[in-house]
Amino acid sequence: QVQLVESGGDLVQPGRSLRLSCVASGSSLNIYAMGWYRQAPGKQREWLATLTSSNTNYAPSVKGRFTISGDIAKNTAYLQMSNLKSEDTAVYLCYVDQNFRSRTWGQGTQVTVSS
Repeated sequence: QVQLVESGGDLVQPGRSLRLSCVASGSSLNIYAMGWYRQAPGKQREWLATLTSSNTNYAPSVKGRFTISGDIAKNTAYLQMSNLKSEDTAVYLCYVDQNFRSRTWGQGTQVTVSS
C-alpha cells in the first residue's frame, strides 16, 4: 500500500513563492501519475496539475504560475507556486495513480497567503 507525505505548506505574503513536496513510499508502487489538488474552505476540491513520465498538465487557473516537477520513477513530485495570491489559500493535496489500484491521497499541507 502506498503512503504519501506532503510538506512545504506555510504562511506566506502575497506575491511570494512556495514549493510543495510529495513523496510516495511503499512496495510495488507502479505509479504512473502524480499530481496536486487543493481545497479551500467551503469550496470543491480543485485539480491543479498532473505529472507523468512523459508530460505535465495544468488547470487553466494556475497555468503560468504553478509548475509541477519531479520524477515518477523516484515517486516524488513538487509543486512550485509563484506570485501567490490570497485566493490560493487552501489545503494542498497530493495524489498518486497506480496500475490496478484506485487513487491514493495524501493528508494535505496548508498554504495560507496573507499579509
